[in-house]
Parts: sequence; structure tokens; C-alpha cells
Amino acid sequence: MKIISTVSDLSLFLNANSKSRNLGFVPTMGALHLGHLSLIQKALEQNDLVLCSIFVNPTQFNNSEDLEQYPDRIQEDLKALEEAGCHAVFTPIESEIYPKDYVSKQYDFGLLDKVMEGENRPGHFEGVAAVVSRLFELVKPQKAYFGEKDFQQLTIIKSLVQQERLNLEIVACPILRESDGLAMSSRNLLLQPKAREAAARIYKRLLRVKRLASNQPIPEVKKWITQAFDEDPDLTLEYFEIVNTADLQRSASWSDHKDHIACIACYADAIRLIDNLFIEIN
Repeated sequence: MKIISTVSDLSLFLNANSKSRNLGFVPTMGALHLGHLSLIQKALEQNDLVLCSIFVNPTQFNNSEDLEQYPDRIQEDLKALEEAGCHAVFTPIESEIYPKDYVSKQYDFGLLDKVMEGENRPGHFEGVAAVVSRLFELVKPQKAYFGEKDFQQLTIIKSLVQQERLNLEIVACPILRESDGLAMSSRNLLLQPKAREAAARIYKRLLRVKRLASNQPIPEVKKWITQAFDEDPDLTLEYFEIVNTADLQRSASWSDHKDHIACIACYADAIRLIDNLFIEIN
């Protein structure tokens, strides 16, 4: 596996492999888990060449403490990528991604970035768009792979690709979960035992929401989940929304759309976790 740390070396590598018919790209912030590796595996199945990036992007953190405590496991990550069969990894420092003369592009995501994560993390999606746009510009892949756990981010990146008119396919990959249902996340490494045990209740509540959808209106479902978190001393709800999968706007009724997605963000101790579950109404 080729380890690349500079933009100039990345360009040399890509030029040397320009005859590869397809380049699959998996951008990450490191602290890799089996969910990330499932993206690598999917990319390997669909492409001749697979490149992963590891870059903890400072511009998407609206909380400096969150950035400071983000897990750093670069040696473990490199070993995992090599064992997975990844062909190359790009591990730049901040000045390689954002040189002094670089000006980030501005995008209009309409209402996509005004709800949920966008509402609760001001500036977050501007930072996501800046780094993803820059990485796409440098790597120029044919396919890029993102997990559905960050469904709002995935939707915004698809919008970015459309606005840039890139000849690029965004491949959405399903959430991988621990045996108790907790969505795999780099942040799980930060959970203390009691918080880790409590975090498993997030998915259980989403499953209950899916069951309630068959006979309860959305306001009652939201009332139930709010009460469940209010009564839980180990988890603090930040938001819970049921939105349509197309434009992420709040669903007032199950009959509004066929496909909905229940999205949640909460804290286990000081660790912020997100999850979601698709709800199809027949």
C-alpha cells in the first residue's frame, strides 16, 4: 500500500496510475472501524484502484473541544487499510489541503443544511463542503463512498456533485452496527463503559419508532421518544426528527411521503452520537 502525504506526491501517484479504468475514493477522518472498512471493500469490488484519505478536517468542527478529543489512531488505521487491500492512502497535513492562497468554494444547499446537523452545528456543512470539494478536486475519482450514518452529509455531498457537474458517482453504503445495535462510529472509542452500555438504547428506540409508525401519528411518536430520553439519566437528546429522504424537510404526517428517515443526535456523557433509520410507509 502506497502512503502519500503531499499533494505533489498524490499527483505523481495518480498520473502513474492513470491507465486504471476506475478510481474509487473513500474519504475519512481516521479512527477507522469496520464500517469504514466496509466502504473500502465495496470500493475494491467496484474499482481497479482504491484510494483512502485520512484527514481530520478542522473546518467542520464548530466545537474546539470536539476537535481536540477526536481519536488519533493513524498507525492502527494504516495497518487496517493495508490488511483490507487498499491500494493507497492520502494522509495530508492541514496546509496541504488548505494552502495559504486557497479559497474555499461557496455552495447553495437550499434547505438541506438548515435542519438537524446544520441547525445544531453552525458552520459544520460549510466545512464539510470545503474539504470534500477540495479532495474531489485533488483525487478526481470516478466513484466516492460514504456511509448512510451521516445521511444529511451524504445528501449534501450529492448536491455538491450536482452543482459542480462532476462526472462522479456517490455510492451510499449501509450503516454497520455493533452486536447490540449501536451504529459503528469513531466516537465510540471515547465512550466509558456506562455510557457505552447506554448508547445501545439509541438504536432500540429507533426500532420502536419504526414499529410505532404503523399505528401512531408522527407527533405522538416524537412525544414518546422525547419522554424516553427525558427519563434516561445516561443519554441527553439533542434532536430527533422524522424527515423525507429527498429534501430532509420535516414530515408532518406519514402520508406526506412514502419514504421517511428518523434521524437522531444525542449525548452519552460528553460524547455526541448520531444515528438514523429508514421508515417506508406501505
